[in-house]
Amino acid sequence: MSESEPTPRLLLVDGHAYAYRAFHAIRSLNGPDGAPTNALYGFIKMLQKMEGILKPTHRLVIWDGGLAEERMAELPGYKQQRPPMPEGLAVQIDQMPGWLAAAGYSSWEQDGTEADDWIGTYAKRAEAAGWNTVVASSDKDFMQLVNDRIGLFNPNDKTEKVWGAAEVVAKSGVEPAQIVDWLSLVGDAVDNIPGVPGVGPKTATDLLRRFGSVEALFSRLTEVKSDRQRAELLGAMENVRRNQRMVTLKCSLEGGPDLASLAPTPLDVPTLRDLYRRWGFRSLLSELGTEEAAGQGSLF
Repeated sequence: MSESEPTPRLLLVDGHAYAYRAFHAIRSLNGPDGAPTNALYGFIKMLQKMEGILKPTHRLVIWDGGLAEERMAELPGYKQQRPPMPEGLAVQIDQMPGWLAAAGYSSWEQDGTEADDWIGTYAKRAEAAGWNTVVASSDKDFMQLVNDRIGLFNPNDKTEKVWGAAEVVAKSGVEPAQIVDWLSLVGDAVDNIPGVPGVGPKTATDLLRRFGSVEALFSRLTEVKSDRQRAELLGAMENVRRNQRMVTLKCSLEGGPDLASLAPTPLDVPTLRDLYRRWGFRSLLSELGTEEAAGQGSLF
């Protein structure tokens, strides 16, 4: 990359998270054959909106391939409280990679690995290459990645800005480098990871602001004034250390597509037309325009 070339910007999308979000955002939508299409339509529109705001040079949608064996071994109840996938969503998710390929998007999934770890891996690969990255997700775990090269695009944030360290501090009260310790103390009900009894987000923030880290907290536990809090922390020490291992993203996975291959590819207009007709997406079909013009343009 020469000095005159703009710095590449990689957009990493948490595929299942956005599919679920789209499914619940649009309650009822069906294609001409009666099959549900609400998640498909919402997913496409969300990506279009993100493209317009973020203008990435490279894009990758990453899908969950299952739960990591190491985390399941650490905590057998990990994510086991989650309800089954809503009826009608699975069949729509299965069709999303086909649309992504036709729309010039890269996507990736590997059996037995979680999307979070692949997102962390690609964010770090891009950082090592001197690229900037935006992670599109509302998952708190990704706050640990934030630095000068890696930002977050949280769909729950109506300001539609890319989060940096200041936004992480505003949200959690701690720096990105302290997020793993913060989550380890608080726990994560979404992932069924129990935290320290009686230690909520505010208390965890106060402890980390005072002690700096979990290691320092446990080495100076006698300085915690509350007898009850000190006892709870002591009793949960091993669980907190386990939580640190659970929450830390695995950012050095091997495999997957090369960074350079994540640049947009030409639109497959005939396939897009077929998909939009099948799903009954007349507005998206009209956006393609004439086949000749669409072949030169972009969906975004």
